[in-house]
Amino acid sequence: MSAAAESAAERRPGRGRRVILWRHGQTAWNVERRFQGTTDVRLTETGVAQARRAARLLASLQPDAIVSSDLSRAANTAAELSGLTGLEITHDEALRETYAGLWQGLTHDEIIASHGDEYAAWKRGEPVRRGGGELETEVADRAAPVVLRHAEKLPEDGTLVVVSHGGTIRTTIGRLLGLDAHHWEALGGLSNCCWSVLGEGARGWRLLEHNAGTLPEPVLGDDD
Repeated sequence: MSAAAESAAERRPGRGRRVILWRHGQTAWNVERRFQGTTDVRLTETGVAQARRAARLLASLQPDAIVSSDLSRAANTAAELSGLTGLEITHDEALRETYAGLWQGLTHDEIIASHGDEYAAWKRGEPVRRGGGELETEVADRAAPVVLRHAEKLPEDGTLVVVSHGGTIRTTIGRLLGLDAHHWEALGGLSNCCWSVLGEGARGWRLLEHNAGTLPEPVLGDDD
């Protein structure tokens, strides 16, 4: 092995770049099952505790950068990791949750009662402007480029933490994996303060962990 190859091997311990997409902690509207969208709802005490616990785990991965939605529930979640790592947070409104117009502030039951046909079409995977708001593809159009731009700045084995919202994370993952928008719902949601991990593979980004609350483990086997 050449000196250059040996140096590269030392810098790259068996993996490429990694993106951790971390959902914010619990809010009162989460508990009430109200659609938040772009409404700025703060963390509950439980949400702050969730963020602190998760931040201790994620800090052990020695992230290189943190980028966050500017809504307070995400920004305050990100602040817990920043406090442990000393990393500055880049806030970007493009990482906000889906704008859902008339749905925002309504409970799940109220949405079904008032917008039942629209809700059913959305769940079938049809392109729907929920409450007159954004399409899921439009959310991916604004959020995925932010993630890619920051990932490109990482060292070859670096880790980026993206702090955002359930819907935005799901659509962003779908876009980065190259999935058809109709199939994004198959990814499922994220619990408060859980995360998904994308790893850089030979043919693009791969989903390594989804809706995780513990540290990612290496894949030991034929599919590594």
